[in-house]
Amino acid sequence: MDIDKLLDFSGKGFKKAALILEDGMRFNGNSIGVDGFAVGEVVFNTSITGYQEILSDPSYCNQLVTLTYPHIGNVGCNSVDMESFKTHLSGLIIKQISTSYHNHRAQESLQDFLVKNRIVGIENIDTRKLTLHLRKNGAKNGIIVVDSGDIDFGSQDIEKFARERLSSFPGITGKSLIEQVSGLTEEYCSQEFIQNANRKKDGFFVLIYDLGAKRNIVKTLMGLGCRVKIVGPGTKFADIKTLGASGVVFSNGPGDPEPCTEAIKFARLAIKDRMPCLGICLGHQIISLALGGKTVKMSVGHHGANHPVVNLETGRIFITSQNHGFVVDEQRFKEIAEITHRSLFDGTIQGYKLKELPVFAFQGHPEGCPGPQDIEEIFEGFLTSIEHRVEVSK
Repeated sequence: MDIDKLLDFSGKGFKKAALILEDGMRFNGNSIGVDGFAVGEVVFNTSITGYQEILSDPSYCNQLVTLTYPHIGNVGCNSVDMESFKTHLSGLIIKQISTSYHNHRAQESLQDFLVKNRIVGIENIDTRKLTLHLRKNGAKNGIIVVDSGDIDFGSQDIEKFARERLSSFPGITGKSLIEQVSGLTEEYCSQEFIQNANRKKDGFFVLIYDLGAKRNIVKTLMGLGCRVKIVGPGTKFADIKTLGASGVVFSNGPGDPEPCTEAIKFARLAIKDRMPCLGICLGHQIISLALGGKTVKMSVGHHGANHPVVNLETGRIFITSQNHGFVVDEQRFKEIAEITHRSLFDGTIQGYKLKELPVFAFQGHPEGCPGPQDIEEIFEGFLTSIEHRVEVSK
């Protein structure tokens, strides 16, 4: 293999690739990652940093992720910044991949990372044009196709190939994806946090209901002194009653919440049992459905680490990390809950707490990876409710 060609991302010696959307729009570029093709819902993320955390975020299952920041890969990749035990996105779309990386924590290049994780990607396309198209017309299903010699990129063959593959893609609406992405374990998370948590014998015992949990949710709770156990989808509430947990966190995850019927049932039973509950992202939506609410598919969703959210109780504005394509219809919660947070981008509901029960929900990511950690107080409010419940029961 010619090493010079392998490291040349300017297009010389690299295969051609194309991104084709379901509405027929086509972007030609260069292949990055592995050969083949990848189909998914095309979304864009406006984060400036944290590309590895984005690549390993389970919430991007069945999606082709466009990074709007133009230069990606300059700090390489490492094992520490993984948010899950593997990558879950369908493909990567960027303007330009870095030809080198410079960071003392780096263990490999982004290109090596993509190849190792079998990710199909495309670079050297106009990501600004693509983003503007999605903002105007809504998220579109799309396909990345790498020119491996089997398809004539200059003929109609590639268009036919794209149409056939796109027609068989089910999309992300109406299908539960959590079984594809769950499986995070306590052992996979930082041993440092596990040891610190275990030294606090009086720490609260918190269950994490894994809908596609990010590792930093576990690390944040452990850093706050909690003992943590992760339970997967399909776990029966009756089975965890004997564990003596103080509260349950419903994690982030991908796709449409409505088909996640077992998770919704679990949340309903936990709330009925008056157990302190916290929902994050998809978990926020699961709790909302358990309470009789509804969710709606958004046009382009919220994906980024720079989203302003206002705390309606204090008036304070937070910069938050967001990654969701569905939103909760707040009509149901005007009666039973206090709306605590709103998006300053579009006014959608970002958080609430029930008036009569220790139940909290937040649409963004208070664990903040990638992104700021302004909103970690969400965890603190949840733990305060556990502390109050423990004191009352004494």
